[in-house]
Amino acid sequence: MAIKRSSQENKTPRKRTSPTSDQQNQEERLLSSEITVQETQSSEDGIRPQKLADYIGQKELKKILNIAIAAAKVRQEPLDHLLLYGPPGLGKTTMSLILASEMGVNCKITAAPALERPRDITGLLIALKPGDILFIDEIHRLNRMAEELLYPAMEDCRLDITIGKGQSAKIRSIPLPPFTLVGATTKVGSLTSPLRDRFGLIQRLRFYEIDELTLIVKRTAAILMVTITETGAEEIARRSRGTPRIANRLLKRVRDYAQVEKSDTINQTLAAEALDIFNVDARGLDWTDRLVLSTVIEQFNGGPVGLEAIAAATGEDAKTIEEVYEPYLLQIGYLNRTHRGRVVTQAAYEHLGKIKL
Repeated sequence: MAIKRSSQENKTPRKRTSPTSDQQNQEERLLSSEITVQETQSSEDGIRPQKLADYIGQKELKKILNIAIAAAKVRQEPLDHLLLYGPPGLGKTTMSLILASEMGVNCKITAAPALERPRDITGLLIALKPGDILFIDEIHRLNRMAEELLYPAMEDCRLDITIGKGQSAKIRSIPLPPFTLVGATTKVGSLTSPLRDRFGLIQRLRFYEIDELTLIVKRTAAILMVTITETGAEEIARRSRGTPRIANRLLKRVRDYAQVEKSDTINQTLAAEALDIFNVDARGLDWTDRLVLSTVIEQFNGGPVGLEAIAAATGEDAKTIEEVYEPYLLQIGYLNRTHRGRVVTQAAYEHLGKIKL
């Protein structure tokens, strides 16, 4: 049904104010690439592609996995163990589900922090069927005991468990069906060498280009039954930090705005208006990103300045700045790290409309 745009649109300029704590938390969540289990099960299951051919982006990875899948099918064997690493939100969980679908097996998903006791990983391994895929997210956070149980399971399809204590303790070996372990991590350097070396395939997921994200936005819009123009999809893609998960979240917020404004089509103008309200600018920076850059420029003359000083001046946690905000600012060339501290680049001055002294 056709719905007209509000006649009051753009007549009164919106007053820009600093966001409240709740608003800031909402913006941080909007641009966060982390995801909860509930979101995985509810909002993203219908959006995830089910086949490798439908997976947009990561062309080199897809070529390698196509070869691995075809070879495994010819030999009638499970896929080799696979380690996927890279920033969050790039499709590691989705890829594991696609691999299970392509191989015609089940995929069991868990996260390393949930495997606190040996019996947690033992229960998962015993319940596997031949060829099944076990996906462990944040695998770099596995505790030592769970990791050591994986060694014989990955190499020899064998689970070694200890029965009893002290001198009466005995080791019992339980045969396991051949399976594929898919590990995902954002910190591949944090994995121990014995675990990392047991993966037959180790692949990195890269950030997405704007044209790839545009296709993802258009595909998601079709699934959500939202009408969007090419330029509208590109506007959302441009502000998505190279991450599909963020692109899909931004699309949903723009959809909300379109419904409130009674528009049946998302175009570039509407998408820009909606994301400006959420304080997501043309380069995907949110309010806190701009606060960090502005603080370094105005209070520290553009740097160099230490991380702790930035945290104290902005009121943000130092670890949050380092792990959440800095990576993207470094990626797009707005911030540099030197041995003396952080330095804001000329590109950041231009983006914020400030003059470098």
